[in-house]
Amino acid sequence: MNTLKTERRDLAEKAKRLRREGFVTGSIFGHQIEGSIPVKIARSEAEKVLRAHGKGSRLLLELDGKSYPVLIKEIQYNALKGQYDEVDFQALVGDEMVRSVAEVQLHNHDKLQEGVLQLELKEISYSALPDDLIEKIVIDVAEMKVGDTVTVADLEISRNPKIHLHTDPAAVVMTVSPVNAQHVQDTQTPEPSGEAE
Repeated sequence: MNTLKTERRDLAEKAKRLRREGFVTGSIFGHQIEGSIPVKIARSEAEKVLRAHGKGSRLLLELDGKSYPVLIKEIQYNALKGQYDEVDFQALVGDEMVRSVAEVQLHNHDKLQEGVLQLELKEISYSALPDDLIEKIVIDVAEMKVGDTVTVADLEISRNPKIHLHTDPAAVVMTVSPVNAQHVQDTQTPEPSGEAE
């Protein structure tokens, strides 16, 4: 499990100023924590971890000489600045069910023989004990054909007795659709150069 070093943040320190100074702000909350603990993380450290671990991932947070097993609960990403602004963590307790999400990832796009992949659900919502948390659901699409559909009920997570699903099992996760004429035209029509003739 990856470890992320954090510092306790004085609330007198404004979040915008800290971000300008190279920090990502955040908080740790949980049933065994009174209120929440505001923290700041060096942006270089936060980005290194968050590139590999998204929402629903488990980490160890180092704070004041202690290690906290946590779940990444929320991430705020500033697309305009291309940086992470805020991350919220839920402290985990061994015998306490926690609500989380598993990210859906499609693998082997390049081996798909026909059709167009359409991802309908990017994440599956569920509850589980900390030891049973799932970060990612990988679907291999290499052998799929036009008309194939995958629902939540088709996934292994739906058959795991240690998982309590919140997403509807009948919900469509992904489909393989036929390539229509418009799609072909869009992919074959060259972009205008913007130059005067």
